[in-house]
Amino acid sequence: MSAVHLELLKEDSRTKARLGKLHTPHGIIDTPVFMPVGTQATVKTLTSEELKELGVSIILSNTYHLFLRPGHELIREAGGLHRFMNWDGALLTDSGGFQVYSLGNLRKIREEGVEFRSHIDGSLQFLSPEIATGIQIALGSDIVMAFDECTPYPCSPEYAKESLERTSRWLKRCRDTLTTEDRQALFGIVQGGMYENLRRQSAAEVTELDLPGYAIGGLSVGEPKEKMYEVLDYTVPLLPKEKPRYLMGIGSPDALIEGVIRGIDMFDCVLPTRIARNGTALTRYGKVVVRNAEYARDFHPLDSSCNCYTCRTYSRAYLRHLIKAEEILGLRLLTIHNLAYLQTLMKEIRQAIADDCLPEYQKTCFADYGYE
Repeated sequence: MSAVHLELLKEDSRTKARLGKLHTPHGIIDTPVFMPVGTQATVKTLTSEELKELGVSIILSNTYHLFLRPGHELIREAGGLHRFMNWDGALLTDSGGFQVYSLGNLRKIREEGVEFRSHIDGSLQFLSPEIATGIQIALGSDIVMAFDECTPYPCSPEYAKESLERTSRWLKRCRDTLTTEDRQALFGIVQGGMYENLRRQSAAEVTELDLPGYAIGGLSVGEPKEKMYEVLDYTVPLLPKEKPRYLMGIGSPDALIEGVIRGIDMFDCVLPTRIARNGTALTRYGKVVVRNAEYARDFHPLDSSCNCYTCRTYSRAYLRHLIKAEEILGLRLLTIHNLAYLQTLMKEIRQAIADDCLPEYQKTCFADYGYE
């Protein structure tokens, strides 16, 4: 059996939602699950102990960033990423494909791999499927993501086809490089842009390798959410139901619920931590931009239904003061709340699946949040 495998507990009778347990070398994770992003071996402003207190069981870190700084060999010398960052839960490492995509004109893609300029010092660097996989082996993550090309939106069908076929070839090279299958599991990534025939082609090529899990990439790159849901509607059924399904880069409450309804088990996104640093909180009743003047004398908690440390202890007025004064504590407190909110949301989603009331939960949740 693979180092990472899904124990499927229940399939919802009215949607495609699934309830499961993801077994990894560093713990069992209840699914569907949202994974906070610790890009540079840290979920910004929080300690590993604080993440555990929030109920986080798996986090994502990033090959590209750790390759550039401090370097994967240093982390290997430290005993691997788990020990380096004092995290004994599960770890998934992104391959760096999305970060390379984000560099735009600073990178050149060819069959061998991607040549790019470091965003840190401008130095010329190179990542290939073999190098990206080797870095993740050194990091010791539980889930290793294949090195892929994330196509932009919009994208011509000709380029999307060329790109997905390159991604499929790269996947085989990643598979041939991974020598730690007893401890690490390789997930393949389905690409193909917004084209159903190409998504079908990509899914067939990726699933042919019978990997421990599969991700859907190339979404949430600027397309309307309705288009993303349309792509999920025809792509998710192409993935084996006994394997974990991971939708990359998704973290808004509505998209999480919509993704679960379509059969997704795993999500990640920088959204909750990034908007916290901008002074914005996610709450059951919509976003609260605490830096706004209307909260200067609002002595209520961020979210009266939330029991996190921030909501139990501090008012909107105090949080606004911290953000306006550029105090680090403000960023920490909003990050704690936003991650607590999404952990609670995912827990409620799992309970709704267990209770056969996910559509009703979605309706109530969307009404509270203000989604149309």
